[in-house]
Amino acid sequence: MPVILYVLFISAVIPVLLAGVGNLFRARQFGRFDNEHPRLQQARLEGAGARAQAAQANAWEALTVFGVSCFIAYAAGVRLESLTLVALLFLACRILHAVFYIANLSTLRSLIFAVAMGCCFYIVYQAATMS
Repeated sequence: MPVILYVLFISAVIPVLLAGVGNLFRARQFGRFDNEHPRLQQARLEGAGARAQAAQANAWEALTVFGVSCFIAYAAGVRLESLTLVALLFLACRILHAVFYIANLSTLRSLIFAVAMGCCFYIVYQAATMS
């Protein structure tokens, strides 16, 4: 199976893992989980916990763009094996994005976000230039 498909799956798991990180911050800040109104409790998070929740939301958004990019490449007949390096770069960027977000390193976070989006644009470009 092409590496890009593994990366797609891992990219789908990242937001779920970030939800778990957010839960750790909820437990730390509030002392308990409010499972009746979890989103209200999440909205009251501060500091690193709030940034973990924001990183999770961004991970879902990035997953959509990456998933669509992968589909476009597949539909255009791009050899998915040729996208291994760009897929791994995307994955590394998305992991670093979450780390930088939670650590409040906003400039690095924005730069790594741009690189990850560039990976998606590159994938679509490869599909667009198929002859």
